Amino acid sequence: MKTPSISSLTFILLLIISCSWAASADDHDDFLECLTEQFRNYSSISNDVYTPINSSYTSVLEFSIRNLRFVSGSTPKPQVIITPEHESQIPPIIYCAEENDLEIRTRSGGHDLEGLSYVSRVPFVIIDLINLSEITVDAQEKTAWVEAGATIGSLYYRIAEKSPVLGFPAGVCPTVGVGGHFSGGGWGPMLRKYGLAADNVIDARIVDAKGRILDRRSMGEDLFWAIRGGGGASFGVITAWKVQLVDVPETVTAFSVRRTLEQNATELVHRWQTVAPNLDKDLFVSVILTRVNSSQGGRNATIEANFWSLFLGGADRLLPMMQESFPELGLVREDCVEMSWIQSVLYFSEAPIIPPSQQQPLEFLLNRTQPNLGSLKTKSDYVQKPIPELGLQGIERLLYEPEIAAFVLMIPYGGRMSEISESETPFPHRAGNLFEIASNVYWAGNEARDSERNIGWSRRYYSYMAPFVSSNPRQAYLNYRDLDIGVNNVGEDTSYAQASIWGMKYFKNNFDRLVRVKTVVDPDNFFKNEQSIPPLDD
Repeated sequence: MKTPSISSLTFILLLIISCSWAASADDHDDFLECLTEQFRNYSSISNDVYTPINSSYTSVLEFSIRNLRFVSGSTPKPQVIITPEHESQIPPIIYCAEENDLEIRTRSGGHDLEGLSYVSRVPFVIIDLINLSEITVDAQEKTAWVEAGATIGSLYYRIAEKSPVLGFPAGVCPTVGVGGHFSGGGWGPMLRKYGLAADNVIDARIVDAKGRILDRRSMGEDLFWAIRGGGGASFGVITAWKVQLVDVPETVTAFSVRRTLEQNATELVHRWQTVAPNLDKDLFVSVILTRVNSSQGGRNATIEANFWSLFLGGADRLLPMMQESFPELGLVREDCVEMSWIQSVLYFSEAPIIPPSQQQPLEFLLNRTQPNLGSLKTKSDYVQKPIPELGLQGIERLLYEPEIAAFVLMIPYGGRMSEISESETPFPHRAGNLFEIASNVYWAGNEARDSERNIGWSRRYYSYMAPFVSSNPRQAYLNYRDLDIGVNNVGEDTSYAQASIWGMKYFKNNFDRLVRVKTVVDPDNFFKNEQSIPPLDD
């Protein structure tokens, strides 16, 4: 971790002198003045403070935004962005924000489906953790300390530097920041073997509302429980995670088998629902449904099911397993690609159709930028009994709709996910779920007309799925954040009853314990957003 240095206040003082904004100048001027008082012993903070008069403000704000729905001119912007270089710089920021009635939004990687880490409808400050990105791997102890601003791609890369037979069970998109990913659960292709990222967190560091820097011992087991799946933004600013690394074989096998409706895709997906959750723990077979051009006639659309898989072992062991459990798919040796685990990370992050020989070098995993950004909206559900073929055909009809670009992702559970108690962490979606299903609709740009049409499609899909998914409550995945399922009041208190509308969907009965933890660690509800855990009223 970086060491703070000693001070000069020239830059911030110049900011204060030159600030003369109309709407809320007093708030941010007072905030900046407070910073100069709090940071007398630090010079580094002056280069990490950005206001709208700073030429770098817009580029810093937009660099980590991954959803263009929140880049429009009408999107509320922060009064100040701060990119601390050491966790010791965060307590004064919290103090000054609280003193000046400014909300704090904390951002790690920016993969925030509703923009809550960098958008607020009340005056706010962003703490952007991009500079807190150091990773220390101990291959002998099979652990790593990961600062919260690091990406999962960089974590994978640093693990592979130290050992070819260690890995970590997190997501497939390398630019995702570990801060939000771990605190919301974090699924990936090894979840059936090792569970979620949050299940493999063994320590953490957090700055609470009082400005205290706490580790697992000093924060206590209740708060440590809460931040491993309950979201970190409700409880403080998480600065680092200590994770338990997992064993991976020298050779893993991946495949991507695509079948269209003309190749019995619907029947195969129907069969997959009962097969995938009951396979060997080493085998993960997921499905992506999307509209493609038919190979018969070129321009005629059809629906394709992409069965993509990671197997923790060689093809010689995989093939008999698939032929016994899922012969209908017709997997053959030519479909299988053997590689190292770190190569499989590249394979899934780029696209399962790219052979390892044509992939980017491993340094690609260190890249924080993401090409071809657009706008998107996601809905998540959990399936507890197989969706009938007629139900699958309804999903296919929705995907056929013109002017809509969307896909539906099905993530198999079972294995380790069924062995962990639903109260072990705040993430409750364990035994009893066959798979998670998520729709993703995406479009270019951020025009209101396009957003209305695509978000409308997303809501119609969600309504259609109601008979086929969990109920009472209808469950949802926190990292696929969705404000349609309920929100807190903006700028005022929110009752337990109101928050439980969305809270029970994400956390089921664990919501009650999260509220109790919040009441103890942040009774004044300083850390809040549209879906933050509320404290109990006095």
